Amino acid sequence: MTSLAGRAAVVTGSTSGIGLAYARALAKAGANVVINGFGTPADIEKERSAIETDFKVRAVYSPADMTKPDEIAGMVALGEKTFGSVDILINNAGVQFVSPVEEFPVEKWDQIIAINLSSAFHGIRAAVPGMKKRGWGRIINTASAHSLVASPFKSAYVSAKHGIAGLTKTVALEVATFKITCNAISPGYVWTPLVEKQIPETMKARGLTKEQVIHDVLLEAQPTKEFVTSEQVAALAVYLCSDDASQITGANLSIDGGWTAE
Repeated sequence: MTSLAGRAAVVTGSTSGIGLAYARALAKAGANVVINGFGTPADIEKERSAIETDFKVRAVYSPADMTKPDEIAGMVALGEKTFGSVDILINNAGVQFVSPVEEFPVEKWDQIIAINLSSAFHGIRAAVPGMKKRGWGRIINTASAHSLVASPFKSAYVSAKHGIAGLTKTVALEVATFKITCNAISPGYVWTPLVEKQIPETMKARGLTKEQVIHDVLLEAQPTKEFVTSEQVAALAVYLCSDDASQITGANLSIDGGWTAE
């Protein structure tokens, strides 16, 4: 099992879903963590304290707004001040909006590019100097199957995720001689609260049963006809943080039930 004892991680968008799974998996491996994301103060504190109780590590919360570069830099600084370093950065925060391109609200485009793409740049920019100084680092960007293929009505999301794939490769090349790796993980449909909430709306909009929505809409793209789990995505991230993965860099690793193989 990978040991990350003595390491510290910042995980954006980590109060639920894939991000929370990342934070918990890193903590289980021994890393202290900075979590970040939306939610009520009570719900956030519940998850933060559970990480400390369950894994005997330290966890702090940063309320940084992923549309604000100064706050993103402040979140990395919080990790460095609290734990002495930020060794692992997982850029995971993301939002979605679906609309025909000619009707796509400009403010939604700007928001998605800011949160899904630019926030990763700002986080990396803030974290790399410390990683270079210490001669070790792991940067992981949550991309998507949509970093490799497109779907209609998701112009901003697909553009941002394709951008994440390019950013990952560029950063990997820049930091390659500093024992820092930078990789992207590209999940297909993952069973998260976000996906679960979309099902009743889709049932109503399309006149389908829950089973039809799951198999004919959500899983239509995934040959395995199964959802990816948050825990599976997190396990891949932990592996990428291990010494065994030190020569994996600049990669875009699909975990999508075969979606992008077609």
